[in-house]
Amino acid sequence: MKIAVIVGTRPEIIKMAPVVRACRARAVTYRLIHTGQHYSFELHGVFFRELELPAPHYNLRVGSGSQAYQIATIMTRLEPILEHERPHVVLVEGDTNSVLAAGLTAQKMGIAVGHVEAGLRSYDRRMPEEVNRVLTDHLADHLFAPTERAREILLEEGIAAERIHVTGNTVVDELLRQRARAERPELFDSFGVKPGTFALATVHRMENVEHEQRLRGVFKGLTDTARTLDMPILIALHPRTSARLSSLRIHFDGGLRVLPPLGYIQFLGLHAGAALMLTDSGGLQEEACCLRVPCVTLRDNTERPESIDVGANVLAGTDPARIVACARAMRQRARNWANPFGDGRSGERIVDLLINT
Repeated sequence: MKIAVIVGTRPEIIKMAPVVRACRARAVTYRLIHTGQHYSFELHGVFFRELELPAPHYNLRVGSGSQAYQIATIMTRLEPILEHERPHVVLVEGDTNSVLAAGLTAQKMGIAVGHVEAGLRSYDRRMPEEVNRVLTDHLADHLFAPTERAREILLEEGIAAERIHVTGNTVVDELLRQRARAERPELFDSFGVKPGTFALATVHRMENVEHEQRLRGVFKGLTDTARTLDMPILIALHPRTSARLSSLRIHFDGGLRVLPPLGYIQFLGLHAGAALMLTDSGGLQEEACCLRVPCVTLRDNTERPESIDVGANVLAGTDPARIVACARAMRQRARNWANPFGDGRSGERIVDLLINT
């Protein structure tokens, strides 16, 4: 058995780390291939080091560009590598351009495709991520659904039951492994906050960043939330978001404190100590749910409805008044919900299923 593990962004590195470790523990031959979709050191290099992962065997160095450019370039550069390595399966995770491009390349070459985190749906085809995940699910040979709900979605779409396996989500594996390392008192001192006295926020989704009205609504909502709740909001900004804010001359007061680029361990430590998470990230909705940090999602829909079902999350959209109202309500929410995303052994299950296929 030889597995090609494909990553291209920070969430993919984090969520594939348990798979890589399971391969090593079981002496399974693997090749770690980084597409370079997130290409700066801050956006990927530090994650390999922090998570104690080996350097990728290959880096395609695709970098930024249009969706068509990224997909085409990944396919062109990946094909000769797969031809040389001839893995039994190409394993992808999530919903990025890297996922779709790698899945298409493998499928066209007659190599089996495994999709980690299969079956997620927002039912909003305006989101490029939705198109990527739907297409990847329908070309994949092995679909590793994080929850029973995701499995039911795949069955409803006509995918054969024998191709679907409910494994839990690998984000839980990594969070449980790293949480003790992440929770350090000096971390809060360095940002001038105390646990439970601040909120954490991230903004990066194209649907928000590329639409001026939505972006302005998000940042007014965040600013008003900091003032209403009388707590600082530490905000991590993707470089694309920062550039967009600058070009639109969107300013905010000291209630929002922009964080420097952080690695996974530092960010996890802050997240575990936050009173509230406000985000448009899918993965952070899961992480907040697992950490029992109430989450306000700055979107109109989510492909992680399980977090809403258990009371850990609420959809606020981008209307400033609704963001404030949702933040106030979630600030008071009891943190007693059950974690619907697995028990921390998802990576092991995925590798074992592939070995026994």
